Amino acid sequence: MAQKFSVDIRSEIGELESVILHSPGAEVENMTPENAERALYSDILNLNIGLAEYSQLQGVLSMVAKTCEVRNLLQDVVEQAGARDELVGNVCLNENTPGIRDRLLDMTSGDLSTALIEGVLLEKDNLTKFLAKGRYELMPLHNFFFMRDPAVCLSNKVLISKMASVVRERESIIMESIFKHHPEFGIETINPVHWPHLSNITIEGGDVIVAREDVLLVGTGSRTTSQGIDFLLDWYKREKLSKHILVQELPFKPESFIHLDMVFTLLDRDKCMVYEPVILKANKLQTVHIIVEHGKVISMFNEENLLSALNKMGFGLEPVICGGTADAWTQEREQWHSGANFFAIAPGKVIGYARNTYTLDELSKHGFEIIKAKSIIKCKTDLNDYKRCVIAIEGSELARGGGGARCMTMPVRRRPV
Repeated sequence: MAQKFSVDIRSEIGELESVILHSPGAEVENMTPENAERALYSDILNLNIGLAEYSQLQGVLSMVAKTCEVRNLLQDVVEQAGARDELVGNVCLNENTPGIRDRLLDMTSGDLSTALIEGVLLEKDNLTKFLAKGRYELMPLHNFFFMRDPAVCLSNKVLISKMASVVRERESIIMESIFKHHPEFGIETINPVHWPHLSNITIEGGDVIVAREDVLLVGTGSRTTSQGIDFLLDWYKREKLSKHILVQELPFKPESFIHLDMVFTLLDRDKCMVYEPVILKANKLQTVHIIVEHGKVISMFNEENLLSALNKMGFGLEPVICGGTADAWTQEREQWHSGANFFAIAPGKVIGYARNTYTLDELSKHGFEIIKAKSIIKCKTDLNDYKRCVIAIEGSELARGGGGARCMTMPVRRRPV
């Protein structure tokens, strides 16, 4: 029996020990211009180019931490008869496809894990199916390589996301099954689906940032509702926990503002990346500070902005401006291509896209060395030689999917800061 692997996330920047990834596959290639919008994309991606870029992210992470491919974890789960039955049943019930249940259960574990991610083609064995315009009975999970969203580790617990779009709900169902049934995990999850007394709950991982063990940042906008945050509050109340929750309102348009981590990420003990117009400049977007003590909400009030609220709690953060400080247009362009979306592998050591050159220049001014991912993968550069650095991965294709390095990673264990 595999040894249990304890989940432990108490910061955004602690040295990374383990992370879950999903290399994009045929589910991305099976997108067409016609279904791109339904799949939450504004364009279709070239898989070959995207995979080459993704391999840089995967290559760097595999050198510093234990990396787990979700496809392999899923295959391990469906090899267990009880877990397989439960997962297939939940998927078919959620997507109203009872007719393919037996077809899925008859597959090998490898084929089933592939089908649940890459989709199941429609078998045109009756007139209704023959006349149907779609190709799939079970749609491909086009967005699954954005692993950040369907589940979130909060200390030693796992929050299963309630996704804003039905096209992504299966991702959360899969992640719950992995954390519940995989031999390395076996963790009791927190799932809004099982919380019947609140409605309109949506909450996604890109909106949740563990700033410190006692401080949680949550964005609310097009993907995470106020009711989703109320669900978290209810859970803290039930568990009699104490927490500072900073809620940041986000614009609903354009689509590059879908999550908090598209406008704010933590880089080091004293540095953060911000998209200035949303986080620092005067606007109508509220920052709400909620204080929970021993399961009771004792205070709820507005803050000037997210950065000032964090600094009042002793963070001492200096902002690094996405896109640099010279040109608002450049800020806007680079934010669009995930210029604020960085993933920390250790304090002061982060991964981001090489294409956002103005953002990288700004990081350089703040003491971050710029290192090409290829140099690390080929062992030409030793990360231990640097106190602060940005590992730049190619991202001309991946960025068009609407996410960056943080979006593509789900950390499950970090060392204490």
